[in-house]
Amino acid sequence: MRTTYQYDAPERVETVIIGGGQAGLSVGYHLARRGRRFVILEANARVGDSWRTRWDSLRLFTPARFDALDGMPFPAPPGYFPTKDEMGNYLEAYVERFRLPVRTGARVTRLSRSGNRYLVDASGARFEADHVVIAMANFQKPRVPAFASELDPSIIQMHSVDYRNLSQLRAGGVLVVGAANSGAEIAIETVRGGHETWLSGSDVGAVPFQFDGFLGRTVLTRLMFRGVFHRVMTLSTPIGRKLRPKLLHHAAPLIRTKPNDLAAAGVQRVGRTTGVRDGRAVLADGRVVDAANVVWCTGYDPGFSWIDLPVFDEDGQPRQDRGVVRGESGLYFVGLHFLYAMSSTMIHGVGRDADYVANAIARRPSRPAVEPSAPSGRSYSVASA
Repeated sequence: MRTTYQYDAPERVETVIIGGGQAGLSVGYHLARRGRRFVILEANARVGDSWRTRWDSLRLFTPARFDALDGMPFPAPPGYFPTKDEMGNYLEAYVERFRLPVRTGARVTRLSRSGNRYLVDASGARFEADHVVIAMANFQKPRVPAFASELDPSIIQMHSVDYRNLSQLRAGGVLVVGAANSGAEIAIETVRGGHETWLSGSDVGAVPFQFDGFLGRTVLTRLMFRGVFHRVMTLSTPIGRKLRPKLLHHAAPLIRTKPNDLAAAGVQRVGRTTGVRDGRAVLADGRVVDAANVVWCTGYDPGFSWIDLPVFDEDGQPRQDRGVVRGESGLYFVGLHFLYAMSSTMIHGVGRDADYVANAIARRPSRPAVEPSAPSGRSYSVASA
């Protein structure tokens, strides 16, 4: 049974957090510690579904010691690499543990401003808020090249966001387009599943050690994730400021699956896919790949077209300092790639950004929940399906 509400006046909330993933829950945790009023809007039916709906064999790149949000350890041995479902269940348990006010099934369709307050439209409801935190990564809208539509209709093609397992593929070869972490892991799975597999794309480099070994689990992951990604590659260091522009437009290096692993498994590394000829994919060197399946691991667009506010620069990046938007008092971002550090999109790193933004919200004067000059009542009708 599904219940929907229709409001005749906006619901007043001090802070609306858009997104109920690790970024949004982290902001909620830190606001709750400060005694602030807020609501978290999550588009999915359950908290954690953004993890559960990814491909079946996915495991996190980071061991459990780095997979906890502030205030609650991840319930697994420190060196264990959690599954995507375990991560989703952890986020759901986090909401229950700290009684965070999350409303699921609330997909935001527009963010605008009315006077000195923000208006948030979400699945038939409207919220009016002093503060809005957009707690989402800038990887929201799957991107495929325009020439994908020219592939022969008999070819099974999908973006990695829609890939679950081998049962979705037809007999024959698989061309995986995009050679970063998702592409490499899916290519390993398809070739081991008996499909001739080509991995197409530029070399993104690789982390120079194995995470699954004893040294990797105990020392090198700590050095990489807590040291390099979290403390060295930040906007507070010269090297972080220098590398950030490049990293914003460049895929992360291969973490778990290395080039040698791909070669040993039989994955054929090929160049970029540049077009289509006679219904088949064409590589930069002119070769035609006769694949029966194409999996596009070609990234995402930010997907922020619903933000009806002038907050983006010419590159589509929010104009912000550590998540605080310039020129839009009360608007914040958390969860963006390299918001403050390389770890900003990582589970162990998002808490620092969330704490910073929660502190910025707490420093602003708090308004009454309802002002005398505004309509204070709300009515709703309940429709069940």
